[in-house]
Amino acid sequence: MRLTILGGGGFRVPLVYGALLGDRAEGRVTHVVLHDLDAGRLSAVARVLAEQAADVPDAPEVTVTTDLDEALRGADFVFSAIRVGGLEGRAADERIALDQGVLGQETVGAGGIAYGLRTVPVAVDIAQRVARLAPDAWVINFTNPAGLVTEAMSRHLGDRVIGICDSPVGLGRRIAKVLGADPREAWIDYVGLNHLGWVRGLRVAGRDELPRLLADPQLLGSFEEGKLFGPEWLQSLGAVPNEYLHYYYFNREAVRAYQEAEKTRGAFLRDQQARFYEEMKRPDAGALTAWDRTRAEREATYMSENRETAGAGERDADDLSGGYEKVALALMRAIARDERTTLILNVRNRATLGPLDAEAVIEVPCLVDANGAHPVAVEPLPDHATGLVCAVKAVEREILSAAESGSRTTAVKAFALHPLVDSVNVARRLVDGYTSAHPGLAYLA
Repeated sequence: MRLTILGGGGFRVPLVYGALLGDRAEGRVTHVVLHDLDAGRLSAVARVLAEQAADVPDAPEVTVTTDLDEALRGADFVFSAIRVGGLEGRAADERIALDQGVLGQETVGAGGIAYGLRTVPVAVDIAQRVARLAPDAWVINFTNPAGLVTEAMSRHLGDRVIGICDSPVGLGRRIAKVLGADPREAWIDYVGLNHLGWVRGLRVAGRDELPRLLADPQLLGSFEEGKLFGPEWLQSLGAVPNEYLHYYYFNREAVRAYQEAEKTRGAFLRDQQARFYEEMKRPDAGALTAWDRTRAEREATYMSENRETAGAGERDADDLSGGYEKVALALMRAIARDERTTLILNVRNRATLGPLDAEAVIEVPCLVDANGAHPVAVEPLPDHATGLVCAVKAVEREILSAAESGSRTTAVKAFALHPLVDSVNVARRLVDGYTSAHPGLAYLA
């Protein structure tokens, strides 16, 4: 089976390849094609993968290319993990927003809108090429903002594109652990959009164990989200939010923390990864050792400003192992081998969430088989969550419209309607700043 990874020079690609090395079953991936626009980054990542595979018999063959059409031809699965504008673009997204006093995070608020406006045209082009060159391929989208990008691609690929994120999986795993349950045996009632969802129940043997957690402040305060949001707020919500909702519920504190930080997250990652790729130019450098060291630092500092604001301390060691690659491979195996499973994924709504139309991409538990991912019926969201989901989905639709039409007016509307942008004038200044900073937004008239 042939797997193509777009953004194949990306830093997290070795996580995917490492997971592939552990798969010895029939129908496994035998050939991995890495595609990237940066040949130097491709070479660096290929070195890491070669060291990973050094002692593994029958490791998947790896080839690299900068030709997109060549990468897509013959693919059975396509992992799309592109970053339009690179980490330099992310750093600019964050700083421009913070200069206007609003959040610049890459998937939330102004930063997420800017990143989406840059990324959607490229993602649409990829979707059209897949439809033409590999019509039977399944596309698994890693690219942020994952829900928005998946919806853009679904307009050309239908249900053959599925978005993934490891945040809901990690959240469910942490809740199950605190409750003494096996995450593999728990049903996680999680509903929302990507980076905007809530765990409303966790069922083990048919019994919802979440009320027991919510009734115990000590238990609530013992894991990442409890530390981040505080037991009292979780009890008020009657649910456990995705960690990204900290940007909404504690926006003022988050903006201040990011403004006061020595570097934004994007600038930190830009500089950190630049050191890694520069090190990889030395033929004698240990590629896998350097990658492991850089990855550990990356994971340990994830959302550090939010945790500092909340007094949450350092992340638990169990939370530093990532997990998105495991979700992607579980999804791929379920489709390729008809190994039926349940995963929380980004898929078209159909009739799952009443306030949204059938084409809206949402993040919910799905039953997965050889025919793809099928969203499971869920109970309606409470009013406060419905309002936020509908508001953010409306913004996503304006982003898609702006990307399609090239309308600056529509782009301003997307920024102005976001719950975390507090003025139309700020929205106008944001569009001016982003179009000046990013050649990829020159299409906005």
